[in-house]
Amino acid sequence: MSVPYETAYEPPESPEPRAPEDHSPEQHLERLLGRALNSFDLPDEVLRRLESALAHNSSLHSAHHSSGLHRETYRHTWLLADASVLTLWELVHNTSPGSDPTHELYADEEDAGLATSRLPLPPDPPACGRPVVLRIPADSGPRHAYVPDDSADHARRLLRRAENPEGDRPGEDIARLLGSAVAHRITQAFGRPRLSGEARLNLSLYEHAFLLFDGGELSLWEVEHTLTPDGRHLCEVYATEEAARAAMERRAREAAKN
Repeated sequence: MSVPYETAYEPPESPEPRAPEDHSPEQHLERLLGRALNSFDLPDEVLRRLESALAHNSSLHSAHHSSGLHRETYRHTWLLADASVLTLWELVHNTSPGSDPTHELYADEEDAGLATSRLPLPPDPPACGRPVVLRIPADSGPRHAYVPDDSADHARRLLRRAENPEGDRPGEDIARLLGSAVAHRITQAFGRPRLSGEARLNLSLYEHAFLLFDGGELSLWEVEHTLTPDGRHLCEVYATEEAARAAMERRAREAAKN
């Protein structure tokens, strides 16, 4: 989030306070539409989809205050009944120092960015140094058919049981992101279940794909194997498929030497 200041400035209070968290998704949408000057430009399909909203979340995406002018962009995200998410982008700004704020609403982040570029304030700097999360394009759906569940807890349990080598596991930044998971899906990417009578040797790879509340998608890659000195079942978790497959190859080479 970029919040540079050239002079000391405190933004004026909005004439209509933002909806508190206990307002319903319908009430929150009504407030947004009611204060946006361009709400009539939103596609009808977007409004129809929002009729099935189950929950919502709002966050400040970026801001800039300078010489009495201010501009903020808010991200409003809804979880829909089909487990998909939908995001609206709200641009709030004043056209002259001390003037009342103007609210604009967009269904596409690029349109919001274009509107922001027309304001007499510097554009947002490029994001850097942040955890990589796949964002769902506005014109398509998630990669997976997710199942709404206690997905944040599933992520915590998965990370807790991981027995990765020291320093070779997902970091705290990823754990924090997964705290907002609203749905997930587990897919086997390598291996197969052990059949009756087969040896206990096992080496499998699973993708745990998570749908985040703000519309992002993030996957953890779980390696399950019995390539241990005592044949004990072991679980390792990695942030990328490449790291997980490299660990599988490493374990297989170690087992071949023994």
